[in-house]
Amino acid sequence: MAAGRALVVSEGVEALEADRALAEHLRHLEERLLQPEVRQVAEAVSGLLAEEFVEFGSSGRIYGREEIVEALRSESPMQRSLSHFRTSVLAPGVVLVTYRAVRSRGGEVPCQSSLRSSVWKLIDGRWQMMFHQGTVARDV
Repeated sequence: MAAGRALVVSEGVEALEADRALAEHLRHLEERLLQPEVRQVAEAVSGLLAEEFVEFGSSGRIYGREEIVEALRSESPMQRSLSHFRTSVLAPGVVLVTYRAVRSRGGEVPCQSSLRSSVWKLIDGRWQMMFHQGTVARDV
């Protein structure tokens, strides 16, 4: 009986470590998409977005993959950081990510924050973003 419990605990620990590793990996991918030097390179952004990608922007616009790649290439560089990062596995190979993003220009005081959600899917062995939504947040 004790050996059975040890196996369950061991499997539980391994699952937690795998969940943490996946969360860290997805956070890294989200952070890459916030970096101006990545956002301005079409190939870098396209590699992170699934072909069927859709975004509901904080502006109220709906973007497809090609539209968002072009929009990001032409935006003014801005520093962004994220906090309150969480992941939830929706199905095998599908994860919901939520966080708060804060924008600032050149080290200035933060100028805007948004609540963001993304759905990531494991496609051909790599994680790609299928959906993203940004909603302007009230700063409290």
